[in-house]
Amino acid sequence: MWVRQIHRWLSMAFTLAVIANIVAMTMQVQAVWIGFLALVPLIPLLATGLYLFAKPYLDQRDGVRREARS
Repeated sequence: MWVRQIHRWLSMAFTLAVIANIVAMTMQVQAVWIGFLALVPLIPLLATGLYLFAKPYLDQRDGVRREARS
């Protein structure tokens, strides 16, 4: 499923952005754009996460019963 794969890659990008933000804060670098860097993957991460959360409920409502895939 392509949404799940995109969600995984976005979560890795978000994690790297948070780590970069923490490193910048420990080095006391005053760059506001580093703080906003985490928002770039966070917004589509939220959208794909909400879709993946709601998908089983929507499938059940439509009468489609599928086995969970890993």
